[in-house]
Amino acid sequence: MIKRGVALLSGGLDSTLAARVVIDQGVEVFGFHLVMPWGCCDKRYAVSSAAFLNIPLLTHKLGDDYLEIVRNPRFGYGVAMNPCVDCRIHIWRLAKRYMEKIGATFLITGEVLGQRPMSQMRRSMNLIEKESDLAGKILRPLSAKLLEPTQPEIQGVVDREKLLDLKGRSRKDQIRLAEQFGLKDYPTPAGGCLLTDQNFAVKVKDYFAHNEMNSAEDFELLTLGRHFRLDHQTKVIVGRNEQENLTLQWYAQKENRHLLIPKNFIGPFVLIDGPLTEESKRKAAELAIQYTRQDRRPVDKVVFECRDQMIEILLMETVPCVL
Repeated sequence: MIKRGVALLSGGLDSTLAARVVIDQGVEVFGFHLVMPWGCCDKRYAVSSAAFLNIPLLTHKLGDDYLEIVRNPRFGYGVAMNPCVDCRIHIWRLAKRYMEKIGATFLITGEVLGQRPMSQMRRSMNLIEKESDLAGKILRPLSAKLLEPTQPEIQGVVDREKLLDLKGRSRKDQIRLAEQFGLKDYPTPAGGCLLTDQNFAVKVKDYFAHNEMNSAEDFELLTLGRHFRLDHQTKVIVGRNEQENLTLQWYAQKENRHLLIPKNFIGPFVLIDGPLTEESKRKAAELAIQYTRQDRRPVDKVVFECRDQMIEILLMETVPCVL
């Protein structure tokens, strides 16, 4: 009998524990980690989790095809721009391909019944299994005793009695289990996917409204800086700290992007995503001044460096507050 499964590893506590519970039953487990375009789950934790479990790990970066699901989800959004059901279906299908490639017979997830309102309820779980063509092949070790027996349980690949019956949002039982296993390096549970964040959702909606094509690189850029829409073609992005200023330089390599670096004052870098016009340069200057400390602001003009050229913008008597 083949005793081989694929574990979806986010690097978080639940997915690591779920894999460990199955490994302890003598199952050969392979890790599978999905990298989101906006960097939701830190790959370092997934690598650390795989090392703790002593299993191989395959990472797969979601790209433009995944963004089309975010743009047009078949089963709708959650609290913001999070298409949780469609997202799970897409990820499960990718995992299924990996299962077939290595000869695994089931998928292991760290889902806990009732923990997430959109994707971790019985009805949603059943729907996701059906749509991903994995009905009966998804094992959720942390809540298995509260769910219908899966194929690996029925076939004796795993012992159902050694699985758990956790439910809800509390993490007390998981933390106790982590202590029992000696697991210490795991991230503190956060608010979940970045698409559930209302501020990020505003940026995503704006992106879809002004871009017909999807770009994973553009979505990475949505996580950086303060974004200001000027017109259909143009957006201005203001760095929030030194690290973001440096990172914006990398994204400025695209032809229709222009990075303005302050030369006569210490302030944020500004990226113009769109045509470099007199209007966009002035707006960039106004925003740069707005987010510069009062004692560091220039008196009469702003000087930027942009692609080895100097740009000077004379300041008005008052600088408008752009929100």
